[in-house]
Amino acid sequence: MIYIVEDDRNIQEIEIFALKNSGYTAAGFETAKAFWAALESRLPELIMLDIMLEDEDGLQILKKLRMRADTRKIPVILVTAKSSEIDKVKGLDSGADDYISKPFGVMEMIARVKALLRRSGAEQESMLICGDVTLDKEKRMVYAHGKPVEMTFKEFELLRLLMKNNGIVISRDVIMDRVWESSFEGESRTIDVHVRSLRQKLGECGAMIRTIRNVGYMIDATAK
Repeated sequence: MIYIVEDDRNIQEIEIFALKNSGYTAAGFETAKAFWAALESRLPELIMLDIMLEDEDGLQILKKLRMRADTRKIPVILVTAKSSEIDKVKGLDSGADDYISKPFGVMEMIARVKALLRRSGAEQESMLICGDVTLDKEKRMVYAHGKPVEMTFKEFELLRLLMKNNGIVISRDVIMDRVWESSFEGESRTIDVHVRSLRQKLGECGAMIRTIRNVGYMIDATAK
């Protein structure tokens, strides 16, 4: 999940659309207040933070993020209309990981997001836990109720994608792109087959994998 803190609704919508088309999940916030509230329920993998906000200065938000233990290591890209060297230095000195000046191209934004996620390791979580299911990426092992579950490569990658986005609906298009690296709609039926297999192999825990009709799938750790 990528959080976008941007008070210009048009820019925010463009950023979210571009990120989703690239296979990421994203949520936008027009105010610092809404952003802080969202952090209490879910921590993102990366934050795109506009400096010029109405209710709180972006640099001040950044400083607070770096002071909190739970948000200290979250990658942050500062986004601002300011383009002078001193402004960039202030942002980087405050703890930003990267800096984009408006106006910027969508392709540049996506490239910077991908590069920062790679550098930070945010896309390489070694251990994921949802309910009674644990996924160990390093050992490529899955455990349900503490017992190992054998999976094929694609089953493992599909489960990892869903667990990384716990509580978020992942569309079929995104699943095909991220797991099968394909956009051919006719092959999307293979998703159903793999989901069915995952549910069977996970036993009772398989109920966590929910079908969202006409959209895709999600993992809901609260499902029984």
